[in-house]
Amino acid sequence: MPLLGDSQVSLADWAFLALGAVAVVTAAASLLVRELVHTILWIATFFVALAALYFLLEAPFLGVLQLGVYAGAVTILLLFGVMVTRKRIFSREAATGLRPAPIAAAGLAAVVVGAVAVEVGGVAGLPSSPQPYETTSLSAALFGTYGPWLWLLGLVMMAALAGAIYLVREGRE
Repeated sequence: MPLLGDSQVSLADWAFLALGAVAVVTAAASLLVRELVHTILWIATFFVALAALYFLLEAPFLGVLQLGVYAGAVTILLLFGVMVTRKRIFSREAATGLRPAPIAAAGLAAVVVGAVAVEVGGVAGLPSSPQPYETTSLSAALFGTYGPWLWLLGLVMMAALAGAIYLVREGRE
């Protein structure tokens, strides 16, 4: 992508920058708002912006997957979970939001990860333009090579769900 001062900046470059900015702002907003339902709505907006980025990068399979699974199903699941477990969704007892210490820790972690990536050279090895791919090779990699990792991720998510159910149940002492 050319620099912003260059006259060769295309409309796709501007769209990518705008969608990236929307994604960053909505991700930050989802962490900083106080109402739980508003957090879920910001997350849904982030998912849609991410899907638009996939389409812009000529990855329609991932874009549709992002829209269908995350922007659709996961958002509905989160809203349903909040409605089932909270009696007063819009009350102050359902308030969320981060304090300054976790935000500072996340910023520090982002700086450290970025510095390590630049030092190792992982960023320099990225292709300058999107490369076309076959969905069959992507699915073979996801369900063949990375299949055990997806199973492990599913087990971790099930454990997190079990922990969440335990934490929100009514008769807890």
